[in-house]
Amino acid sequence: MPDAAQLFKEWSGYLKPEDLSQLESAYHFSEAAHEGQFRQSGEPYITHPLAVANILAQWHLDSQALTAALLHDVMEDTSVTKAELSRNFGKPVADLVDGVSKLDQIEFETQKEAHAENFRKMVLAMARDVRVILIKLADRLHNMRTLDAVEPEKRRRIARETLEIYAPIANRLGLNSIYQELEDLSFRYLYPVRYQVLSRAVKAARGNRREVVSRVMEAIKRRLKEARVDAEVQGREKHLYSIYDKMREKRVSFAQVLDVFGCRIIVRDVPSCYVALGALHSLYKPIPGKFKDYIAIPKANGYQSLHTTLFGPLGTPIEVQVRTAEMHKIAEAGVAAHWLYKSSDTTLNELHKKTHQWLKSLLELQSESGDSVEFLEHLKVDLFPDEVYVFTPKGRILALPRGATAVDFAYAVHTDIGNRCVAAKINQELMPLRSELRNGDRVEIITASHAKPNPLWLNFVVTAKARSHIRHFLKTMHFHESAQLGERLLNQALAAFKSSLLEIKEAHWDKLLRDTGGKSRQEVLADIGLGKRLAVVVARRLLSLGEPSPQERALPGSVVIRGSEGMAVQLAKCCKPIPGDPIIGIISKGQGMIIHTHDCQVIAKTRNDPEKLLDVEWDPEIRKPFDVSIKLVVANRRGVLAKVAAEIAEAGSNIQNVGVEPEDGGTYTTMLFTLQVGNRLHLAQIMRALRRIPEVTRLARVKS
Repeated sequence: MPDAAQLFKEWSGYLKPEDLSQLESAYHFSEAAHEGQFRQSGEPYITHPLAVANILAQWHLDSQALTAALLHDVMEDTSVTKAELSRNFGKPVADLVDGVSKLDQIEFETQKEAHAENFRKMVLAMARDVRVILIKLADRLHNMRTLDAVEPEKRRRIARETLEIYAPIANRLGLNSIYQELEDLSFRYLYPVRYQVLSRAVKAARGNRREVVSRVMEAIKRRLKEARVDAEVQGREKHLYSIYDKMREKRVSFAQVLDVFGCRIIVRDVPSCYVALGALHSLYKPIPGKFKDYIAIPKANGYQSLHTTLFGPLGTPIEVQVRTAEMHKIAEAGVAAHWLYKSSDTTLNELHKKTHQWLKSLLELQSESGDSVEFLEHLKVDLFPDEVYVFTPKGRILALPRGATAVDFAYAVHTDIGNRCVAAKINQELMPLRSELRNGDRVEIITASHAKPNPLWLNFVVTAKARSHIRHFLKTMHFHESAQLGERLLNQALAAFKSSLLEIKEAHWDKLLRDTGGKSRQEVLADIGLGKRLAVVVARRLLSLGEPSPQERALPGSVVIRGSEGMAVQLAKCCKPIPGDPIIGIISKGQGMIIHTHDCQVIAKTRNDPEKLLDVEWDPEIRKPFDVSIKLVVANRRGVLAKVAAEIAEAGSNIQNVGVEPEDGGTYTTMLFTLQVGNRLHLAQIMRALRRIPEVTRLARVKS
């Protein structure tokens, strides 16, 4: 590592004298702050900030970013404050340093939560200024380059975090060289033996294939010259982790990975890219399905190139990339190309717009996520590099992760479209919402004003935006429904004391919130609905009657069940109650009220705990259908299923599900039906009709 004086001399090539003067001040300030501190390798600590600043200087980042890089650890590791940095080096530098500093003043319950909250803080700072993440990536790169000095367990943790988060972020920002180096370094420390074996295999293959590769390069140069394309031809090699990833994903050996080596062709302008492609396809035959046009449809990180794979001599596949010099700059430096090539290029401006949109989407994502750990999980999902490109009905192109479904597409268009979607047309054909999208699909989403997200969507959506919006909607809906149930339960408790919610004064609510640490009235009501608070306890506090006696805790009266309360009131799956069944309610902490039949075996133990039990009754005006299961044993004759289905339909019921299993000997068959019925009387009518069928020998309702 060169010393500070040598680096300042190198940086003077693009920085102004006053900028260098500020950097020297920052260096001496940082050196004094870190005096007596050493890295685990034994080197003085100041060598690390200096190395980080040097990585940023290779992208020609401005003096503010380099100053922040030199000072990036002083707030975290020394007694220096943000106010002190602001006074000495200006507010922008202090904000950048604060953006990359960890939260050390707050105590967290777990290491995972602390890590997630620190990352969330950095993302918020990054959304305000992209230089924050560039400093953090340079910091991580230098730490990874010097990871040998760290103990093995910590080394593996840092390598895994780099592979899961920092390398994908570098890829998302188009920082290709850093992305590849971070992946290879993570691979080296996570799987040292595999890294060594693969590294030796690539070196051996390089020697074996040198002659073939040089033959191909010469042939390509000749053909491009004949086609009058002015081009630079470079050899390229897949980086180690991408080879390993391909071997693991496709379950092949190294010998079967044939596209380890390829070539890159850099031409003058966009038309020359397509002329060069034609020349290549006339030289070697292209492999069908292996052509990708990232010039017409750029990747989300601004990457543009033509990709094709050719059948080379001896049947060796050759991966070729064709791009212009401007595209090559962006492919290597990504968002940092803005500082490295200070030009008014429209492509760079477009890249910055895309980056800004992505950072805005991260802000939206973190506001939807319930906590920082959930946000970090969402972000990991969103950083998948593989993409599919699909079209809206108006021809707009959307890039989505591979495996994305119609629901992911709906949320990518707009949150309201996602929340209200009921069906999808893919290439003019009506398809299920869980259908996976393929490159080039034209997708149209059908919405309905009454529709809302289905919890089952969480089983198949892949984008972080869709997942976080669905979860947020369900949490909000659960909260409102729980609050409504809590209001009913509290009103019932107050009625026992000859009072009601309308008679409770604001001052009593304020005192209750102060005493119990509640945030709002709605939160208290939701807690009652979710079983986290007892309605009778809250009622007595509101009326200033003190704590209830054990006898008073069992609430008088009944709660009326309509079957349309949503997630706050659930019908137990063990006994499947329907209107007309004698029922009892159980407050399950965190889930709300669960309705069971009186004779349900599952609640036998709970009967001894009256605090959890509630008297409930069905609303006599209930009109919605309820699912119920019945089991039939029938004689195994032709047409019996049709007879049973006809009787069920005749009785005004809908069949939700049917299962048939033949018994030993084949004389009788067991049929299991899930039907929709209005109430117990309706079910009795259906069962009477079914008993009239001669083939039905046994019939019973199934409760579990």
